[in-house]
Amino acid sequence: MTPPQGPAHGPSNGELPSRRDAPARDAPDPDAPPQRERRSPENPERLYILTGEDSERAPLDLVTLIVAQGEASPMAQPEHSAVLRLCGTPLSVAELSAYLALPFSVVTVVLTELLATGLVQARAPIVRSALPDRSLLEAVMHGLQKL
Repeated sequence: MTPPQGPAHGPSNGELPSRRDAPARDAPDPDAPPQRERRSPENPERLYILTGEDSERAPLDLVTLIVAQGEASPMAQPEHSAVLRLCGTPLSVAELSAYLALPFSVVTVVLTELLATGLVQARAPIVRSALPDRSLLEAVMHGLQKL
């Protein structure tokens, strides 16, 4: 196949076409509402299929860490498989929600199902107030050094 010999439109003297030679673009309609740059919205029916009826949900927070404890079965839902694949290392529920592009409520339902089957484990994040006092640790360290 040979490359085209010259431009199909515009000047044939080797110059680049000017703006006025370029085809006119469709101008935005000033009366139309502004459009946001966004991916296509999720299908609400699909989210309902994922979550099912309102049922018991695990008490998960945005910062609860999730760790995979098993492998997804070949018949598992794609969301279950994705959660198990992502949670090889601990991830927060907020991170899972962002990576899966699913609302927090849907992710909690998926995680509740996985928690019930034992495929994931939920861990509370380490709270700073739960850590031992620094002065106590220093006193223990100095005591050990004197031995």
